[in-house]
Amino acid sequence: MHFVQDFKDFINRGNMMDLAIGVIIGGAFSGLVKSLTVNLINPLVGLFTGKGSTLSSMKWVVSKHLTFTYGAFLNDLINFFITALVVFFLIKFIHKFVIQPKKEAAPAPSDELLVLQDIKKLLEQQSQSK
Repeated sequence: MHFVQDFKDFINRGNMMDLAIGVIIGGAFSGLVKSLTVNLINPLVGLFTGKGSTLSSMKWVVSKHLTFTYGAFLNDLINFFITALVVFFLIKFIHKFVIQPKKEAAPAPSDELLVLQDIKKLLEQQSQSK
């Protein structure tokens, strides 16, 4: 379930670096994903429907002039999710191995702590001199 939450955070986050990488990779990868859907997923749909049909040929005819081609929408939806998933994995890989997270510097000591440290040093010096 950690994966699902990470994926939701990725989609909802407005990080410009991630967005730029996503657009570039997504654009380059979209042709491959479309080929995957058309050449592999569509024949599987045809195998299960038994009609040799593809996703894009699935439609609901309401009347002579009104047809909903829901198969084409499902085809595009599958393309989107596959592309988003691949971009998500690439961004995770880039953040984990390429862009090393910066380690947070230790917080600066407060003024009170500095004064207390000075008092401690003075007390130690006094006890040693006696």
